Amino acid sequence: MSEAFITCSNLSFSWPDDTPVFEDLSFTVGGGRTGLVAPNGAGKSTLLKLIAGEHQPSRGTASARGVLGYLPQDLPLVGDRTAAEVLEVSEVLDALHAVESGDVDEAHFTTIGNDWDIEERTRVQLDRLGLADVELDRRLDTLSGGQVVSLGLAAQLLKRPDVLLLDEPTNNLDRGARRKLAEVLEEFNGCVLLVSHDRSLLDRVDRIAELSSGGIRFHGGNFTAYEAAVRAEREVAEKNVRNAEQDLKREKREMQQARERAARRASNAARNIGSAGLPKIVAGGLKRRAQETAGKADEVHASRVDEARTRLDEASRTLRDEQKIALDLPGTRVPAGREVFLGEGLQISRGGRELFAGTGVDLSVRGPERIALTGPNGAGKSTLLRLLEGRLEPERGRVKRTGGRIAYLSQRLDLLDLDRTVLEGLAQFAPELPESRRMHLLARFLFRGPRVHLPVGALSGGERLRATLACVLSAEPAPQLLLLDEPTNNLDLVSVGQLVSALNAYEGAFVVVSHDERFLAEIGVGRWLQLDGGRLVETGAPDGA
Repeated sequence: MSEAFITCSNLSFSWPDDTPVFEDLSFTVGGGRTGLVAPNGAGKSTLLKLIAGEHQPSRGTASARGVLGYLPQDLPLVGDRTAAEVLEVSEVLDALHAVESGDVDEAHFTTIGNDWDIEERTRVQLDRLGLADVELDRRLDTLSGGQVVSLGLAAQLLKRPDVLLLDEPTNNLDRGARRKLAEVLEEFNGCVLLVSHDRSLLDRVDRIAELSSGGIRFHGGNFTAYEAAVRAEREVAEKNVRNAEQDLKREKREMQQARERAARRASNAARNIGSAGLPKIVAGGLKRRAQETAGKADEVHASRVDEARTRLDEASRTLRDEQKIALDLPGTRVPAGREVFLGEGLQISRGGRELFAGTGVDLSVRGPERIALTGPNGAGKSTLLRLLEGRLEPERGRVKRTGGRIAYLSQRLDLLDLDRTVLEGLAQFAPELPESRRMHLLARFLFRGPRVHLPVGALSGGERLRATLACVLSAEPAPQLLLLDEPTNNLDLVSVGQLVSALNAYEGAFVVVSHDERFLAEIGVGRWLQLDGGRLVETGAPDGA
């Protein structure tokens, strides 16, 4: 077929409450790899859903030419479906097995179609994505979050797509799985539109598409080149703002000086006219003309001030709004060396097998340690976090939690009631705080004005993380051990920076599971643990962290 591409024409979309997301958005994306970037809440995932046909536009069109593969960011991480069902090959496999057993029912041949090699192609895709040990009858709830994401990608690749839409495909992926994903994208010959917070993946794209309320702009080159262009634009914008501010100050100063000069002239003229003994009608005419002249001069200066203010407004609009979180969290402080968790010989089963090797896992956490828990997908990192929190209890071993409240932020960010507003969510965690204090705290997490009244279910991934952090870190009592499971999932790069700011203000101990080495370096991790093969071992920081 001819070249695959994506096209949107006069695309408009609003939520059911008439909140607009896009207005008359038009663009075309051709072959190659395009990274789509924008702040959380700008509509990146919504745009992909519109192209995939999962949302219907209120006006205009969004479409893809060719076979479409779409990997959403909200894949189910649990469930009783099998790998074959997720891959959408179970019916074909059943038909193949029936034919191989001698059943020649025509319906089986209709189901198989041209997919006689489906089992071989499926195994090739699974092997290609690091899932060689995943059997097709394995249940979803026995897989890690990263394995589920890789399985979802394999399902799309089996469609032999011409156009591939990927929404945060590195979520939950370990280093090896990320490398395999990058190799797949390098080899893909069609059109790829990628939403990701992973800088290394975005540095492999051919162009960056920047989505904003003003439309979409394309930048040739990878994310590093895009960042350099944005920095250069910001430097120019900041210079223009400074110049416009100086112009406005000068025009205001000159207008004030002109008014003072006019007032002095009017005062002197009044004295001179009075001493000259002129008839009243002549004196009145001279006074009126002086006032008219002063008024015209004042209008000229006022017009210049307005023009300078307009130039400042225009310059300010081109300056990107980089919202940052600034916090002070003394209530989370844990004295150095105080033990907040001790686990000895911890053991639990998953999928009918013991998760940890030998006599189990030993782990102690003291304040205010910053611990990174690493390891391959499926090693049991999320399970270990749930053991630390108490959501799971070990089948063997001893647990001692001595450091006060423990807060756990899962991959699904499911602490808050989706139907409650952000303000109501905070009231649930900190009921004794007066509402004015709650409003102030939410403002520090960048929820201001009407945004505090948004339901949690209407928030983007980054906004939901900020709301969850606001509630957890402001809770009564404040947590002294924080457990975070892949907290950068679904976050744009600005939101990752906001998360870094919040965690750097936190003064308790935390254990974080993340494959984002740059993020781990920025939050000051000082202790590295690796869970692999059922064993928990101390390691140094990996290269690049």
